[in-house]
Amino acid sequence: MLQLNGTVFMPSVLTLIGIPGLESVQFWIGIPFCAMCIIALFGNFLILVIIKSERSLHEPMYLFLAMLGVTDIALSTCILSKLLGIFWFHSAEIYFDACLFQMWLIHTFQCTESGTVALDRYVAICDPLRHAAIFTHKLLTQIGVGVTLRAGVLIALCLILIKCRLKHYRTTVVSHSFCEHMAIVKLAAEDTRINKIYGLFVAFIILGFDIIFITLSYIRIFITVFKLPQKEARLKAFNTCIAHICVFLVFYLLGFFSSFTHRFGFHIPSYIHILLSNLYLLVPPFLNPIVYGVKTKQIRDRVSKIFHLKDAS
Repeated sequence: MLQLNGTVFMPSVLTLIGIPGLESVQFWIGIPFCAMCIIALFGNFLILVIIKSERSLHEPMYLFLAMLGVTDIALSTCILSKLLGIFWFHSAEIYFDACLFQMWLIHTFQCTESGTVALDRYVAICDPLRHAAIFTHKLLTQIGVGVTLRAGVLIALCLILIKCRLKHYRTTVVSHSFCEHMAIVKLAAEDTRINKIYGLFVAFIILGFDIIFITLSYIRIFITVFKLPQKEARLKAFNTCIAHICVFLVFYLLGFFSSFTHRFGFHIPSYIHILLSNLYLLVPPFLNPIVYGVKTKQIRDRVSKIFHLKDAS
């Protein structure tokens, strides 16, 4: 690494310190984080196996769930090894280009998950009777590719701006447990306004539009639920919606909290920010198999059947 005027020119290696201020207890923090990742991987993989093996589940609703499961598995996989390497084995160093690649993977999968949930919720709620007719297998494939490309291309431009514009860095120590866009940009000793503005643009153009779709969907379903004549039917509908809304709020509120804290949250302790950023990545893949899978009757029955067969044997 070439040192120039107290800055580092084009660093080849960065150091991820994990959770600033909590380095002494990171070993113990890694235990629940690891448990959440393992449950997320197992739960999503189980749902994928059930959907693949059960022909009656080869319908748009469940194929969307399978797309969500693949995204959650990919997201959990790309953060788990490095996260535990930092917490448990003090393996903090990462090549600069590898860090950028991890950043691209994480943000791409986050945005892909957001787009998948938004489209599924909007059509399933606003046009449920035509859900299967609208989403043919061909259209589902096109949507999957489109949502992934939307995220991949927009996030790739973040990498290009970092590589082309930011050459000098004040430090190579990243106060984070994974490679995140603003955590890297803040290391630079040069003008980063364009990088910050583009990062906000991506957040609003992807997450903002997705939130609008999901919010409109739930406003419409609440209007419909209030019109139901039977109290029991209303409570059952609310029970299903509340679980989905909780995951929705965790995903988007933590996402915007992390994004705005990097830019404006100077008085928020860094360990709180980084802990919540980690939960932003870990909680949705952990909860999705429960909320979208186990609470779906057809999948729940299939899971029960699998485990009852194991008990019988």
